Amino acid sequence: MKLSLSPDEARRVILHAQGFLGAQARRGGVPATLRRLGAVQLDTISVLARSHELVAYARLGAVGRAAVERAYWDEPARAFEYWCHAACILPIGDWPLYAFRRRYFRARRFRWHEVPDSVGKVLHLVRENGPITTADIGGAKKGGPWWDWSDSKIAIEWLLDTGEVVCTRRVGWRRVYDLAERAVPADLLAEDLSDAECVTRLAGMAGRALGVATRADLVDFLRLKAPEASLLDRCLAEGITGLVPVRVPGWPERAADAWADPAALEAAPSGRHRTTLLSPFDSLVWDRARTARVFGFNHRLEAYVPREKRVHGYFTMPVLAGGRLIGRVDPAREGSVLVARQVSLEAGVTPARGAAPLAAALREAAGWVGCETVRVDRVDAALAGPLRDALNREP
Repeated sequence: MKLSLSPDEARRVILHAQGFLGAQARRGGVPATLRRLGAVQLDTISVLARSHELVAYARLGAVGRAAVERAYWDEPARAFEYWCHAACILPIGDWPLYAFRRRYFRARRFRWHEVPDSVGKVLHLVRENGPITTADIGGAKKGGPWWDWSDSKIAIEWLLDTGEVVCTRRVGWRRVYDLAERAVPADLLAEDLSDAECVTRLAGMAGRALGVATRADLVDFLRLKAPEASLLDRCLAEGITGLVPVRVPGWPERAADAWADPAALEAAPSGRHRTTLLSPFDSLVWDRARTARVFGFNHRLEAYVPREKRVHGYFTMPVLAGGRLIGRVDPAREGSVLVARQVSLEAGVTPARGAAPLAAALREAAGWVGCETVRVDRVDAALAGPLRDALNREP
């Protein structure tokens, strides 16, 4: 018989698994956070900071940005960059688990571009001169839009996709490529897992990171295609992922049947909740359907929406407080001022209840990025006074 969880119980398990509930979930700093989450998404947009920095900050507080980067990219390699939910920072120990995806790319011989004849030459350059960036092999672009890659860029990315080279650090925002045999520990390189073994172990990892997850959540976390999704179904049915079936009756009927980490279910999550701004690419909210199901919160990144059609702003950051998503902030920086270009509370959250956590989240974020003050531009009239008073109050 499946264990039954109420929506509130499932939400608390999820928050604990994601590192937002209780001190235990935040021990070990950034390296432990990466291992807990399994994947930290990368993105080019930088407003207060890069998204992968915001993910660590949201859980750990005002850890220095340089310390976050060192924790991801220090040598010997603790992490590598590859395709999971999207382009992600992944624990180096998980290198063998992505063999199925590297094999897929090798067999397909195409992703965004045709594979050029220069692949062998570029691989030779990495072997002789690596670690290297695209600047060392002639640049990333031909001169057109962002997707108009040079042949050298296409070649090096193909080698990354297929595992001949690996990115274990970035300089600025540039990937640094090296031979996998030089950068990945030999014991990890030697593991030769079948597709079924890869999917089984990755499903366990994703389930532990998510806490409570439907099949669709697991597929989305790992971005599995149909053949791999069938392998997922098989390993879940056989009970070999380490996850156990649960039911959340308060979720929509098609999503009520889910899977959970038994250790998370036994932990009885307790302790203090984090109050923080969240990157739109944070794994707590990166799946819109899951975010709506767990939090009743309709989350959408509007950076790629025409300005006149945006509702909440360019880089809207959900506000987490008390284990709920209570509002949204669209932030910017102007010198030493953190500007909240637009602030709103979710329906049902009163200004009297929401102003203090909003102010706390804004003040902490401002201090983390080196801003001295917070300015609020657009806010509902009912919230304006309470939020101003909360921001002016001593923390």
